[in-house]
Parts: sequence; C-alpha cells; structure tokens
Amino acid sequence: MAGSDEVNRNECKTVVPLHTWVLISNFKVSYHMLRRPDGTFERDLAEYMDRRVPANPRPVEGVSSFDHFIDLSVGLEARIYRAVAGNAAGAAEGAAALTLPILEFLGGAPSPDPLPVIIFFHGGSFAHSASSTTIYDNLCRQLVKLSKGVVVSVNYRRAPEHRYPCAYDDGWTALKWAQAQPFLRSGEDAQLRVFLAGDSSGGNIAHHVAVRAAEEGIKIHGNILLNAMFGGNERTESERRLDGKYFVTLQDRDWYWKAYLPEDADRDHPACNPFGPNGRRLKGLPFAKSLIIVSGLDLTCDRQLGYAEGLREDGHDVKLVHREKATIGFYLLSNTDHYHEVMEEIAEFVRANLL
Repeated sequence: MAGSDEVNRNECKTVVPLHTWVLISNFKVSYHMLRRPDGTFERDLAEYMDRRVPANPRPVEGVSSFDHFIDLSVGLEARIYRAVAGNAAGAAEGAAALTLPILEFLGGAPSPDPLPVIIFFHGGSFAHSASSTTIYDNLCRQLVKLSKGVVVSVNYRRAPEHRYPCAYDDGWTALKWAQAQPFLRSGEDAQLRVFLAGDSSGGNIAHHVAVRAAEEGIKIHGNILLNAMFGGNERTESERRLDGKYFVTLQDRDWYWKAYLPEDADRDHPACNPFGPNGRRLKGLPFAKSLIIVSGLDLTCDRQLGYAEGLREDGHDVKLVHREKATIGFYLLSNTDHYHEVMEEIAEFVRANLL
C-alpha cells in the first residue's frame, strides 16, 4: 500500500508543476487536520491556518478592493473589486480611495458603458476558505483585469456549522443586493450585467443560484464554473480511476457532502446531484449560457462532463473547456498553459455575453 502511494505521488509530480504540487499538497495536509471523524470541524484552527490578505482600496496593478457587509442579520460580507482606469491615474485615485467613504462609492451613478459584474463564490468544499483567502483574492483580481469590470466575492457561510441551504441562500442574497446597487448598473439601459462564477463548491453554488434566478425571471448573462463540485451515490469511472491519485480521495469528497447536506440526505440530494434521480430538469427555463471548465485529472470530472451534457439535453447553451491533463486548482497559479488559455476563455466568454 505504501509503495502504491509513493508511485501515485511520483506520477503526480511528473504531471503537475512543482509550485502547484506544493500548494495543493499543503492544502491537503491542513484539510485532513481540520476534519474530525464525527463530522465536526476545527473552525478556530482553520481560521488561524488560512492565509489571508486584507482588502486594499489603493489600486494594485489597476485593481482596488474593499469589504462590505451586505446582510448584517447573518453577518454576510463580500469583498468588492473594481478596475481603475490607467496606471497614471491609479496612484491619485488610490490616494483618494483611501479617504472615500465606502457608502459614497456604493451610491455612485451607473456606468455609461457596459460593465460586467461577476459575483464570485470561492471554493473549499463548502467548509474551507473565505473571500479574503490569498489564493481567491488573487483570482478575483485576475478576473477584474480580464473583464475590466467589478467582482463581488461572497463570503458565504460555511459547513458543517451552516448546512444546506445556507450557502445558496447567501448566494441569492448577494445577487439581490447587487440588483439594488446603482453603481453596478451600466449601459444606456442602466441594467445589471451579471455573471455568476465559482470554483469547486463555489461552482455548485453558482449553478443553484442561477437556477433560482431563472425561476424568478432575473437575467444572468452567463455562468462560469471551474471544476464545479457535484456528486452522486453511484461512483463514476473517473471517481474509481482517480481516487487518491491527484490529491483528492472519494473519502474526502464524501466527508464534505455529509457535512453540507441535510443530516438525513444522501449524495443523490439535488444539491449534490442536480440531474440525478431526485433532481429536476431545466428544460423550458431561461437558464443562462454556461462556460464549464473541467480538469481531466479531477476525480469528479465525469460529474462535470455529465452536468454539461445535462444542460445541453435541456436545450441550454454550453461552452465546455475540457483540459484533460489539468488537475484541480490549476487556475490558482499562472504556471501552465492551462491557466493562460482558460483565463482567455473566461475573458472571451464575458465579452461575448455582455450585451
């Protein structure tokens, strides 16, 4: 068994760049420490170990950010990122931003030019990370630079302290909050041009918020799902083949689903398996166009491919980007062709669906 584990590690290192291997391996070790066998979680230790950065109203590489509570009743906060026009203006605007009251910025007028607003949900299997976690702060800054718009990164409540449907409710609250903000509207029609995006559990949240938006007649310009976290009772071929091979095991995934889903639910619950035996089809709903990024070395890649196919079967527009030699988290570091090509796919998807 030990020999098999060593072979897996060596094979993984030959496929995954060293920096990515170190990053995700460190996450794997810390995550294992935080999960208790009884389904509870070492939250205080998780908060201590999570590497985070504060919001920065002074522009860094043309992007400024600030934190804002969008629902005090549940302590729901978001980190808001915006692009700053030009490097020369950046320093002056940055100095002004340090003294500009946040509420004055929030009360600003709509942009006359079309402006994408990306509501982003971080990953972490519903249990880990936050909007201030360094890797997600970096990713959101990159999304701003790609889109030239605004990113609202939602610090949703996490499991197992806050089970289903808390994360979805927080995502819905964030969307409704964005609808009410004049400074997020743009174009001659002064409309909200919103995209829902997320990775891992965040991709799952984006899907479920998008479904509710379609049901209630709220226009979403596009969904961007990176290695979205889905599951089911019956094991897929990729789950059996890749179990434990590239960082993640089925036992890991099962723990997180048990921590998030209702206590009496199994993995065919619609939150986990949206097109499964207990799910619902989306045929006839005005569901948004989707950009679905799949890593071929993610053990749940078959789940994500099946999700894309389910959307197509229901008549919805899907752009599938399947990076067969990419593993989980490749979009967190700019050290592979996968990263650069997928970032361009995201930029093009936003441009194509903005109007």
